[in-house]
Amino acid sequence: MIDFGIDKIALIGAVALIVLGPERLPRVARTVGHLLGKAQRYVADVKAEVNRSIELEELKKMKGQFEDAARNVERTVASEIHQTSAELEKSWADADPLSSSYENIHDGWTPTPTYKHPKKNWRLKRGAMPQWYKQRHGIRGKAQSGAARVARFRPPRIGS
Repeated sequence: MIDFGIDKIALIGAVALIVLGPERLPRVARTVGHLLGKAQRYVADVKAEVNRSIELEELKKMKGQFEDAARNVERTVASEIHQTSAELEKSWADADPLSSSYENIHDGWTPTPTYKHPKKNWRLKRGAMPQWYKQRHGIRGKAQSGAARVARFRPPRIGS
């Protein structure tokens, strides 16, 4: 920027004092200070915006590089899996020469383990019922003795 020394600032202040006068000089100095502050903030905002855009471009480049690397890894893993599965199928077929005749004899049936559903426990089923449903339909949530039920539903005494 412009290089201002103490002597130049003093000269500008003296000329401003003579031209503007002592009454208007403080108000003009305050206005000039506000305008310079706004200009500095504007320049700082522009610099920050430029820095953000540069960082955004760098992040976009890095994102592209990471995506390319991920695609390459995915391709290599997929090709290795395909190659390994092909080798496994080939070795499986080579190890069991009777597999084709076995399938022809049994019409393609191969024994597979079947899933057997566990028997449902009615207590678990009843316990899984929501509390609001139990309250609405009068299903007891807790066991009470006969005396406790009588005491619970006994009408209140009047008088004593």
